[in-house]
Amino acid sequence: MATFITDECINCGACEPECPNGAISEGADTYVINPDLCTECVGFHGDEACQTVCPVECCVPDADLREEEVDLLARAIRLHPEQRFPGVSDLDDTNSRFRNPKWVNQGRG
Repeated sequence: MATFITDECINCGACEPECPNGAISEGADTYVINPDLCTECVGFHGDEACQTVCPVECCVPDADLREEEVDLLARAIRLHPEQRFPGVSDLDDTNSRFRNPKWVNQGRG
């Protein structure tokens, strides 16, 4: 599921530079995430970087845009063809929230 930013966003911009895909941009009132660019940091981090740095925890999963780990990794590969990524079977808790016990135990993995 793509991540989105709720109306609680304080427009601080902490999330924008953390996104490895450039999916986050400043909107009219809050920052926004382009779901076509969001990989939920699969292939990059063991958690979603925007959530990690958000001071008001307004970067949350969009239950209407559920996506599988394999699809998110494929998107990362498509967006960054010059970069080497592990195969799906080689993802671990350092590069996929789906493998991170912190998120799996919360039902987000």
